Amino acid sequence: MPRRTKLIVTLGPATESEEVIGQLLDMGANVFRLNMSHAKHEWAREMAKRVRAQAATREIYAAVLFDLTGPSIRTGDLPTPYDLKIGDLVEFRKTGTEPSIELSTTVNYDGLMDDVAEGRTLVVDNGTMLMLIQTKKEDRIICEVKTAGKLGSRRHINLPGTRLNLPALTEKDRVDLALAVECDADYIAGSFVRDAAHVRELRGLIEAAESTAQVVAKIEDQEAIRNIDSIIQATDVIMIARGDLGVEVDFEELPILQRRIIKRCHELGKRVIVATQLLESMITNPTPTRAEVTDVANAAYEEADALMLSGETSVGLNPLRCMDALVRITTRIERTGGLGFGQSVLLRDERQKAARAAVTLVDSLPDARLIVLTRRGVMANHTAMLRPKTNGFYAFTPKERVCRQLAMTRNIEAFKLHFAATIDETIQRAIDLLRSKNLVRPGTPLVIVSDILSDHFAANSILLHHA
Repeated sequence: MPRRTKLIVTLGPATESEEVIGQLLDMGANVFRLNMSHAKHEWAREMAKRVRAQAATREIYAAVLFDLTGPSIRTGDLPTPYDLKIGDLVEFRKTGTEPSIELSTTVNYDGLMDDVAEGRTLVVDNGTMLMLIQTKKEDRIICEVKTAGKLGSRRHINLPGTRLNLPALTEKDRVDLALAVECDADYIAGSFVRDAAHVRELRGLIEAAESTAQVVAKIEDQEAIRNIDSIIQATDVIMIARGDLGVEVDFEELPILQRRIIKRCHELGKRVIVATQLLESMITNPTPTRAEVTDVANAAYEEADALMLSGETSVGLNPLRCMDALVRITTRIERTGGLGFGQSVLLRDERQKAARAAVTLVDSLPDARLIVLTRRGVMANHTAMLRPKTNGFYAFTPKERVCRQLAMTRNIEAFKLHFAATIDETIQRAIDLLRSKNLVRPGTPLVIVSDILSDHFAANSILLHHA
């Protein structure tokens, strides 16, 4: 039984060599993420080339995801980290101002002082330190340390429950986006997306650059949760970025929000990624904790389209072991079934209703296979959202870009195929290709669904065929 959950790997010093990228592909990596919060442009260019080259030698369609930094609030550079004790006072000030106390650093967002209020909580370095805002001035705030820790350079700051007037995209994001377009990125992720307007702004810039990269909206704060429906409808893919989101909300709420967002993505027909700290302990340890195994299993059981590794593969000591662990856990849990959110998809048009009919038919036939003929991947994604149970689900498209973008979609294996003048010839070409790869046998029932127009095959049509 093939694995259905797609796997995303973040590249970094631990995985940047062509050899390791090739090994990750061999183990089942589907998407490679370049984190522009840390990546230099020349390095990102080279990584995109290496992924494409290694995938081409294996005749695999792997996607490249550029993850923009977004308007995050970070501390300034420090010569040496501060060792903070409970009760210490720490100052965060605008760039260009002088310190007023010993423990002082700048922040990269000058509007911070306007947005915050005395008595609110400041969360530093992804939740490792909590501080209480004691004093607010025009050019600085002074906070009391509530949990001890070490404050280093460029640490991330969260303000749970505070609405920040940050822009959707920074100037750095715009420069990085131009690089993503230059590298022919398949996906571009917007960080700290707070409403649908942010998604539309990112998509507008992508389209203005004449790119067909798809948009990933990262859900990372409470405002995004409040606007989740409109964000889902505006984007191509949702990423549940549990690092920042887990700081922004009470931790006991996080699994509830994860399941709720996954279910809503199913209902509204959009793909969803579960990300961050899936196998965090394996950054240094050779095996996952039992809690991590259960976390990964839950995400697979919820039938998310993809799971993403971050530090585990970018800087961790055991990137290949992490990949092996994900493959083993997801493959095993998929044999037990899933939550069945595919049954709750809202069918709004004929294309989606045709996809539902095709899935119902293929699931009723023993050993049947599902084939989707699609030019842009839309019908393939609609069909995948219904979570067909067949062990063979194949998409055929004449465009290599669509094949790569379908690497993010649960359960689909995509193939590039030149569409013939007649539908009969196109179907025969698809069957011949599947036979050459030993994916079907003579007589295998094939349910074929298409949203392409042909002389003998209407758009949004279903055909029952035998290999």
